[in-house]
Amino acid sequence: MNDNVSRVQTRRVSNLNVANALTVTRIVLVPVFIYLALRPSYLERLLAFVVFAIAAITDKLDGHLARSRGLITDFGRIVDPIADKALTLSAFALLSWQAVLPWWVTIIIAVRELGITWLRAAFLRRGVVVAAAYAGKVKTLLQILALGTLLIPWDYLPALDPAYTWLAEALVSLGLVLTGAALAVTVYSGIMYIVDGMRISKELDTQADGADQAPGEEEGASDEDGGPSEQDEDGHSGQGAAHGVAS
Repeated sequence: MNDNVSRVQTRRVSNLNVANALTVTRIVLVPVFIYLALRPSYLERLLAFVVFAIAAITDKLDGHLARSRGLITDFGRIVDPIADKALTLSAFALLSWQAVLPWWVTIIIAVRELGITWLRAAFLRRGVVVAAAYAGKVKTLLQILALGTLLIPWDYLPALDPAYTWLAEALVSLGLVLTGAALAVTVYSGIMYIVDGMRISKELDTQADGADQAPGEEEGASDEDGGPSEQDEDGHSGQGAAHGVAS
């Protein structure tokens, strides 16, 4: 089997653990973030950015804890990517609602994210994890940087002093440039994942045919590298990544 593919191996672990608690916390923070981001005051919008940043950090932390403490669970496998998508897609939708970003940007990103998540889940049902791709890691980083930059209420700077108007405009422009880069890498990494997925699917079918012809031979599942990949296609280190689910 391809070096980027490994068979999923799991063991039974209680769902009541700190990694899952952080994942649930991220979901709970999403409506808090949305509420604060829609408020008119600068302070509340700044707090929305803080909540977003905290939620993004929990995505890294829960995956680290799940791997280092052996807390990988089916619950985390399912809920972690839901939490990730709820956070990032709600942020993109909010920025489009506020006319900071055009809706077509949010729609393209949403279609890519949800579509690839579905495709990866289909592979997972076959017991296969596709290792993280570099483009996916870059995409995730650019999305977080773009969202974080645009969520900060830079329009408060001219209110403090009109001389800061140029700085506010420059920072918003930076956020838009980051969004453009994130969009390009998002589309590119999605296409590459589909291409890899089609190739892997053919390899699986070929392997299955070979197993039918020689049932006594051992299946080419790759356990030589110490088990399945612990990062998802996007390079997330969240719990879904630890479980091998797309994020």
